[in-house]
This record gives sequence, structure tokens and C-alpha cells, in this order.
Amino acid sequence: MTTQLYTDLKEAYNFEPPLATGEMSIPNTHLSEEEISNRLREKPKQDDEELSHPRLTTEPARPAAVLVPLLRFDREWHILFTRRTETLPEHSGQVAFPGGRCDPSDKNSEETALREAYEEIRIHPQDVKILGRLRTRLTTSNYLVTPIVGVIPQPYKFSLANEEVSRVFTIPLAWLADPTNREVRPRIISPRLKPLPVIYFKPYGGEVLWGVSAQIVVDLLKALKLSE
Repeated sequence: MTTQLYTDLKEAYNFEPPLATGEMSIPNTHLSEEEISNRLREKPKQDDEELSHPRLTTEPARPAAVLVPLLRFDREWHILFTRRTETLPEHSGQVAFPGGRCDPSDKNSEETALREAYEEIRIHPQDVKILGRLRTRLTTSNYLVTPIVGVIPQPYKFSLANEEVSRVFTIPLAWLADPTNREVRPRIISPRLKPLPVIYFKPYGGEVLWGVSAQIVVDLLKALKLSE
């Protein structure tokens, strides 16, 4: 990708195009939308024990949803991420998916994810083709998150809610599917608890994907049969 094309896309669409990558040791990620949807429907039954970690509060978990946006560059699937601003009270500065807590007026998790994606980066709900759901994940901040997988057109003109989002970017699904690009590290969440195992991906384009967003990506890879 030339420097001028990169600059034009960044200025026109408020979006930083993906980096060029070399050869990667990865499974076949050339899936159709129908294949992705079918594999999501075949995902394993929710395992409450697997998804849980030591609770930091006795309060009920707060329902939330995120959109996992898929889009194509040069016939290759990419996942769209945001970087949260440093001023947010929770998960500040982290790589994330567009999403947030469920409102009482939301009919379901899909509506929550689409509403939040529109509010954060102006993805219009009618532009998203929903392909399915992933298993829920409980965060250390006590949100029970339902990931909604959907396809968006490309190119797409984003408009960022500057108080919430500082950047949008993509990472190739093939790069994420390469097991050599991620590892599990212990992380201290509370001095009252043992360190918890947390997934970290290698830096990509200056960004580090880790925590629940990284876990959601791994859940997607497993559901698509791209990872063990």
C-alpha cells in the first residue's frame, strides 16, 4: 500500500488501513459469510465454569454487548477494533470492540451492539449483516458481555465519538489465527486473588490486544475452527 493511498484513506474515512504482512503460518481463513454463519451456529455449548473467574464483587453482573465487525481487504477477512480514550473511567486506553452496557429499551444483545457501534464510531445498523453470536464472557469489571459478529462494507466512513474512541483499525484474521502471535500471561487483578491467566497478542501496528477482547477473538477463532 502506497503512502499516498494510506494517507487518503485515513483522512477520508477516519480509519487507518491495515499494515502489509509477510507470510504467516496460519490455517485457511478464506471463509464465505455463509460458512462463518454456519460455524457460529455450531459453536460449543456455553461452559459456565470455563468462562468464569473469581468474582471481585457480590453484585449481579451487568449485561453488555459488543459488535465484532468483520470486513474484507483484498479478499482477506479483517476484524475492526477501537482504541478507547485515556479519559474513560473503565478500560481506558485499551483495544476493544465497539459496544457497551445494555439499555432497558434494547430488545436484545444485537440491538445493544448495533446501538453502541453507531454511537461510538457511526456504523449504521442497516449496514451490518449479523452472522451470529459468540459465548458470553464475564469481565473483571463485572460486565457479562455478549459478542455479536457482523459484516460491514469496505471502505466505510467512520466518525469517532472523541470522548470514547481515539482510533479505529483492523487486524487480519489470518494474523490473529496464527498461534505464534499470542500467549497467556499471569496478571494481578486484585491483591486478594492469585494472578489470573490473561491472553495477550503480540503488538500489531503499535496496538496490543489483550484481556477480554483477546479472549473474544480466540472464542471466534475456535468457533470458526481456526484454532484449537
